[in-house]
Amino acid sequence: MFDDRITLFTLFGFKVQVDASWIVIALLVTWSLATGYFPSSYEDLAPGSYWLMGIVGAAGLFASIIFHEFWHSAVARHFGLPMKGITLFIFGGIAEMSQEPDRPKTEFLMAVAGPVASVFLGFGFYGLQSVAEAGGEPTILGGVFGYLAFINWLLAGFNILPAFPLDGGRILRSILWSIRDDLMWATRVVCRIGSGFGVALILLGIITMLGGYMINGIWYIVIGLFLRGAAASSRQRLEKQLSEE
Repeated sequence: MFDDRITLFTLFGFKVQVDASWIVIALLVTWSLATGYFPSSYEDLAPGSYWLMGIVGAAGLFASIIFHEFWHSAVARHFGLPMKGITLFIFGGIAEMSQEPDRPKTEFLMAVAGPVASVFLGFGFYGLQSVAEAGGEPTILGGVFGYLAFINWLLAGFNILPAFPLDGGRILRSILWSIRDDLMWATRVVCRIGSGFGVALILLGIITMLGGYMINGIWYIVIGLFLRGAAASSRQRLEKQLSEE
């Protein structure tokens, strides 16, 4: 999946890399924040202020994704799972594992760590927004902190959906795995659910495009296709791993 990666830095022993697709997304996020989100939320600022907010907001978003994935990696390493590192790519980020968890408890704690970290980070940014706007007037810093609080809560909410390979799908797999003590069966179930979510997003994208919102519709379709592909590849990878053992 990640053939064109650029290493940014090493964080507590984890190599943080970016896929080439991430660069395009970073530019698009900056542009959309500077020309859409912030101007509609904070009127009458200078154009340069919106671009500054867009750049800082985009940087904060990707730092938040790294923070989210770092806690997945830290918990995995605590339980002895070999981690390849953290890679930012077109849909966000991924903590790359060399092998699947060996126990349901390990998978549950590893999966839940990311959303919990994002929720707490969101509250941290919300607190900073409150301090920045203590005088009652919106500020540039307050606007960026408010956006980062919202986006971290959104990141946690989206990832908790029970669609494998999202965090919620892994949490559900750990529960099913513990109930039946059958990792392959649990994987097949959550992969079907993940594929179903993908189909739902594709249909939502088509409806959205028919409603005149082309860009949003295309994104829903692309994310839906990604979820379907990721669910299928995750199942095939586990089947291969188990057949080799």
